[in-house]
Amino acid sequence: MKRYALGIDVGGSHISCALVDIQKGKILEGTRSQGEVDNKANKEAILRSWIDVLKVTLKAINKEDLAGIGFGMPGPFAYETGIGRFEMVDKYESLNGIDIGIKLKELLNLDISIPFRFMNDASAFAVGEAWLGSAADVDKSVSITLGTGFGSAFIDSGVPVVEGNYVPKMGCVWHLPYKNGIADDAFSTRWFINRYMEETGVMVSGARSIAEAAPECSKAAGIFEQYGNNMGEFLGPWLKKFDAKILVIGGNVTRAYHLFGPAFEKVLKTQGVDTKVKLSKLKEDAAIIGSARMLDMEYWNLIKSTIPKM
Repeated sequence: MKRYALGIDVGGSHISCALVDIQKGKILEGTRSQGEVDNKANKEAILRSWIDVLKVTLKAINKEDLAGIGFGMPGPFAYETGIGRFEMVDKYESLNGIDIGIKLKELLNLDISIPFRFMNDASAFAVGEAWLGSAADVDKSVSITLGTGFGSAFIDSGVPVVEGNYVPKMGCVWHLPYKNGIADDAFSTRWFINRYMEETGVMVSGARSIAEAAPECSKAAGIFEQYGNNMGEFLGPWLKKFDAKILVIGGNVTRAYHLFGPAFEKVLKTQGVDTKVKLSKLKEDAAIIGSARMLDMEYWNLIKSTIPKM
């Protein structure tokens, strides 16, 4: 079996990748590459920015030794076919209806037979953490990513759970109602920006500025405490219902966990939730590792029926 897969994490404004030894379960050092992407650009510009990054990593391997390429891709996306469904969303709209696999194989001069596989980016993060990261020692885990969006996935024995009585529709929580909107409104960066504006009349660019102000500003500190309380209230019932042993938290907002984590964990305890909370061990590598794992045939056979339901 070919043992090296290219794992790719496609973000809203970046792309990063690395070669992964799927037999040993480790990233090959020296093969990481990343770059910025303008998600509002035309399709040629977006694909070119991706290609420039991928080519750097592919130089480290003979194409004959490549098991395939796995993508952690944001939705909406037809993961089973590799076709973009970015219609009426605020990113990658020029890739709507585009067969990403076919276009990239052409641009990378790869044989049409090389497997390209796609998974939701939050699911890829969760798979990586369940395989080699903070949830590697348990069967049931939930992973969330806190940043410009609110990513989430439920994992049982390494496989994303996307349907059934114990998880929300699609196996994620961003779309669920919460307070006067949905969870993505309440737990993404824009909540911090809007809340800080309400409290102080000051416009900031992200949660980092508020976190930096928190030691000297009681209003900033209070916003993080409110965030932790709200997230505990929202996530607690789902963690309990799924019987998650570990909750893994990743994303840029985790740098401020010391500001919202105590409130979050306190609310979980008051609900009788005994899920252990861990910060991401793999961080930016998690989605790369998780997406590359799709090229392990044994694992692929476990999850391929799940991919169309993401």
